Amino acid sequence: MPSASNSITIERPAADVFAYVADGMNGPKWRPGILDIDLASGSGLGAIYRQGVKGPGGRRIAADYEITTFDPPRKLAFRAIAGPVQPTGEYTFEDADGRTRLTFTLAVTLGGWKRLVMGRAVQQTMDAEVASLARLKAVLEG
Repeated sequence: MPSASNSITIERPAADVFAYVADGMNGPKWRPGILDIDLASGSGLGAIYRQGVKGPGGRRIAADYEITTFDPPRKLAFRAIAGPVQPTGEYTFEDADGRTRLTFTLAVTLGGWKRLVMGRAVQQTMDAEVASLARLKAVLEG
C-alpha cells in the first residue's frame, strides 16, 4: 500500500494555515502538480473540487476530490473521487505558540495489476505531493 507523510512548522497561526489549505483554489500556488482546479460544489465538509494533475508525459489526469473531514483549525481530510488512483489524505494542524506544526499524510490501496504496474510511480507521486509542504511554507511565510 503506497503511503507518504511529511511534517513542517509554519510561522503562522493554525487558523490561518488551515484556512489557506482548506481553500482548494489555493492549491496551484503551492502544489506544482496541479494543472487546473475548480470548486464544483459545496463548502467545508462535503465540498467537491474538480482538478486535473500532471500525469505521465505531462498529460492531464482527473484527480477530483471530496472533503471528508472539516474540523477547523485542527484537521482536514479528503478522498479522491476520480482518476486511476484514488488516495485518501489528511492534514493535521497543531498550534505551537503562534506557529503551526502541519502534518500531511497520503495513502492508497492498489490491488492486482495496478499494484504491479503503477505502484512505483504512485509512490513517487505521493512522495512529491507531501514534499510540497516546503512550498506551502514558503508561500505562507513569504
